[in-house]
Amino acid sequence: MKRTALATLALLSVIAGIAYSQSGRNTSRNDGPGQRWEDVEFQPVRLIYRTSGGGGSRGYFNPWWAIDYPDAEQHFLPALNRFTKMSVSEDSRHVDAVNPELFEHPFLFIQQPGKGYWSPNEAEAGRLREFFARGGFMLVDDFHGEYEWETFESNIHAVFPEQDVIEIPEDDSLMHVFFSLEDRLQIPGKRHLMRGGGVSMDGPPHWRGVYDRKGRLEVGINFNMDMGDAWEHADDPEYPADMTGQAYRLGVNYVIYALTH
Repeated sequence: MKRTALATLALLSVIAGIAYSQSGRNTSRNDGPGQRWEDVEFQPVRLIYRTSGGGGSRGYFNPWWAIDYPDAEQHFLPALNRFTKMSVSEDSRHVDAVNPELFEHPFLFIQQPGKGYWSPNEAEAGRLREFFARGGFMLVDDFHGEYEWETFESNIHAVFPEQDVIEIPEDDSLMHVFFSLEDRLQIPGKRHLMRGGGVSMDGPPHWRGVYDRKGRLEVGINFNMDMGDAWEHADDPEYPADMTGQAYRLGVNYVIYALTH
């Protein structure tokens, strides 16, 4: 009986290990889970950066660069596939700025750059400049308030020392490239929702960006918004459906813009 119990315990340990390895929820790997780039037409990349602390919901605690993971990808990427008919990966890749694989992907996604204190060093800033010069695009999401804005602005200027961050005009093709986003609805995190249907944010929403000399948007910035949270909570009855819908439409526009400009 003792041998049988030990054998059963060993088998359960193996099964648990396999289940964990297949879950795609271990964000500590530098290359990230998911399919390789050559398997699909589109796969987003989460940009890994040095950070202390983290957060999360639904029982997960991730570093700030991986906030909302994996639920955000598990909801948004299938929706992107349905809307566009592209071959879309089941998961994101995770690489840092000096990883050579960076240049295999045209679309970067960075979250919590203010609270997470994304601060590229000289080598990372130089590699990102090369990435943008080659036609890459970066989406920035989920940071709030003037302190976090000032933190992010000083760091993005390390990458673009001669370019300004400006408000994205309402007639910019980003807002009409796939869905026409006439209504710039603020997309809150779930933590910003109030009882009675209100929203408590750290300020009004801003759609900002960095453009190259030819007028191409290189960096799209959601400030005082949390699009990733809206993706993550798409199946949560407490999160407003209209805000998830807006987050899906805006996300699709970002992807289509990045792949066509």
